[in-house]
Amino acid sequence: MDTPLRSIHVVAGVITDVRGRVLLARRGQDSDLAGLWEFPGGKREPGEGSEEALVRELHEELGIEAEVGPVLIEVPQEYPGKRLRLEVRVIRGWVGTPHGREGQALTWVAPERLSRYSMPSADVPVVGALRQPGHYLVTPEPGADPSAWRHSLQRALAAGIRRVQLRARSLPADVYAALARDVADDCRRAGVELLINRDIALAAELEVGVQLGSEQLAALAARPLPAGLPVGASCHDLGDLRHAERLCCDFAVLGPLRETATHPGATPPGLGRLCRIARTGRPADLCHRRPGRGRPVDSAWPRRPRCRRDPQPLAMTGR
Repeated sequence: MDTPLRSIHVVAGVITDVRGRVLLARRGQDSDLAGLWEFPGGKREPGEGSEEALVRELHEELGIEAEVGPVLIEVPQEYPGKRLRLEVRVIRGWVGTPHGREGQALTWVAPERLSRYSMPSADVPVVGALRQPGHYLVTPEPGADPSAWRHSLQRALAAGIRRVQLRARSLPADVYAALARDVADDCRRAGVELLINRDIALAAELEVGVQLGSEQLAALAARPLPAGLPVGASCHDLGDLRHAERLCCDFAVLGPLRETATHPGATPPGLGRLCRIARTGRPADLCHRRPGRGRPVDSAWPRRPRCRRDPQPLAMTGR
């Protein structure tokens, strides 16, 4: 008879300084996974809530009084003899100066450099989550007034959108390509990441990213764009997520949460099923976020971007 795995609930905090750097702590030589870097925190004790446990751990480890914010990500992980659940919370603020009270080394790391640090496998998806923008704007169809459409896009870029997917399926190919060139110029000037919906050749020509449709994932043998150009995947089930992982996609959009104009007649899987898929999939290089209530952006320009960060962020990135 198999011995049940021991279950451990660990809570860690993402602590960010005024320069946007993230605090990492190095595991001591007398601990498991010695020498690896991790997000500071520790185990929940019996009877403790997550927030209470994290406040205690950060005081014991770093000597600070932390204000614990929302969940960024939850990572289930299995190790020999134990099952780990890593819950990662955003730290809104703290009192005191972080220092290694247990003799552990600390370092502040720019988000784009986090992947250079050797970490326990449970911490790796956290890096992916931190590198993803909080919002993803999917453009509506241009309609009868392309000038007004582009002006709306420029307003959205000025409002702080950092990632845009150009989706305009109603346009002829030549008109679409011309629009894509204009949008690419707008995004470059604003320092915003652009992905072209499905058209790999056009994305490569413009040197921007591509958002792959679910029907493309199984057909591709390898990542369609070089490293440095983002590749996203639109996924509907666990099989799609596996293909996205195989192709080394940078992130996945899991959905739809409800019936949309772009999926007429399709039966949405529902939030509960999408949550189960996200928890089961767990591809290491994709961005996992805690399931929440997402709202699609696929029909009209919002007065303020509707692709907002929810109080509980989306599983992957909901659409």
